Amino acid sequence: MLTRPDPPQTRSFSDAAAAVAHVRALYEAQTGYLHEHFRHFAAGRPPAERVRAYYPTVSLTTESFARIDTRLSYGFVSAPGTYATTVTRPDLFRGYLEEQIGQLIRNHGRPVEVGIGDTPIPVHFAYADGIHIEGVLDADQIRSIRDHFDVPDLALMDDSIVNGTWVGAPGQPLPLSLFTAPRIDYSLHRLRHYTGTSPEHFQNYVIFTNYQFYIDEFIAYGLAEMANPDSDYDAFVEPGHRITRNVRHGGGAAGETPARLPQMPGYHLVRPDASGISMVNIGVGPSNAKTATDHVAVLRPLAWLMLGHCAGLRNTQKLGDYVLAHGYVRWDHVLDEDVPPWIPIPPLAEVQIALEQAVGEVTGLSGWERKSILRTGTVATIDNRNWELRDHREPVQRLSQSRAVALDMESATIAANGLRFRVPYGTLLCVSDKPLHGMLKLPGMADAFYRSQVDQHLKIGILAMEKLRALGLEQLHSRKLRSFSEVAFQ
Repeated sequence: MLTRPDPPQTRSFSDAAAAVAHVRALYEAQTGYLHEHFRHFAAGRPPAERVRAYYPTVSLTTESFARIDTRLSYGFVSAPGTYATTVTRPDLFRGYLEEQIGQLIRNHGRPVEVGIGDTPIPVHFAYADGIHIEGVLDADQIRSIRDHFDVPDLALMDDSIVNGTWVGAPGQPLPLSLFTAPRIDYSLHRLRHYTGTSPEHFQNYVIFTNYQFYIDEFIAYGLAEMANPDSDYDAFVEPGHRITRNVRHGGGAAGETPARLPQMPGYHLVRPDASGISMVNIGVGPSNAKTATDHVAVLRPLAWLMLGHCAGLRNTQKLGDYVLAHGYVRWDHVLDEDVPPWIPIPPLAEVQIALEQAVGEVTGLSGWERKSILRTGTVATIDNRNWELRDHREPVQRLSQSRAVALDMESATIAANGLRFRVPYGTLLCVSDKPLHGMLKLPGMADAFYRSQVDQHLKIGILAMEKLRALGLEQLHSRKLRSFSEVAFQ
């Protein structure tokens, strides 16, 4: 037997804000139903019947190929049919949903329909604040929770839509969004775990780095911005939900930083419209790079960059020189099944220009002089940190044939996942060692490099993000990221 909330009637909306408000009301009613029954269960009063609640859905039906002309790469369906998506956390995604639904209504001249779907909400995902529900249960209750409630189901969380491999059953609506609601919920909880900050604090422009030195500079930069009443930023958020307010909002800090940092600590320079900058220390290696971007992607950021250091492969490069990636050799292998190696990862003009301009403005160099510190070329990403210990004749030959100018362990992974998730991406690295020329990464050499370059490198990354923000979504979201038959949502 099954108990569930009484299903409301599906309603049509021609106003995006009203549609999202109704989605939120439905979502809160469904999760509230789970909360009530779980409270009884935790108190030792299990329900007589299995308890189930469902995600809201948004759908669109069109009978025509016609749509209003638009230069945007999203906001429309490609053919007649019925399209639908499940929705979670409408409080968190309100602005995003209003933009996406508004584009659909304008481009097709059709209302959207909002109702309750048939995808159950796992009881763990009904708690947005990241509560560990097993923490309030005894051993017998933990064993029996699946008898009374739905729990996360991996079969509902795959990336088949994103990867272009989704095949629906006959009569099933086509997808409107890249991610299902359970997939989003899973990543929201993972983000809290890995970064130590709430998804609500993440901004639309995300910088990934592979060393804490960059984070130290970002913290100093963020706190300096909070002391500046003319800053564009309202708050600076650190792991443990420590929030420092800008002095124009009263200043001061609330919350405590944790005694031990999470695996991939996240920091956020916050603007009221989420157009600020987040920075995440993903650590070293392509697996971490994939993990971080897999989860950040559900927030639908407008751009992400990799800022870190690399091995310079050319004798003409100097320690401290910059490398702007315009291509990648993917020896990371961690995404080979999702983005096969034969798929090119193209440079995105808007991001490349922003990074090149930022290098010039921060360093004061332009034209021919800027070429003395900035090299544009192919970056090779490898999954073996100690590749130098092999017989290196074969990898060196391959690197030479690829025309690579730098080697690291994260950049190609982040760029490839940017293509996969339709998030504009870019890479700016700084040469910290030259293993092919006797300049290995040793403690003294590394310390000198960090002291002289990390601050400048970070300022370049921040300025590049501000330039991308100034472009606006219409210019930034490149059609290069979209496939033949795409979902309507960005």
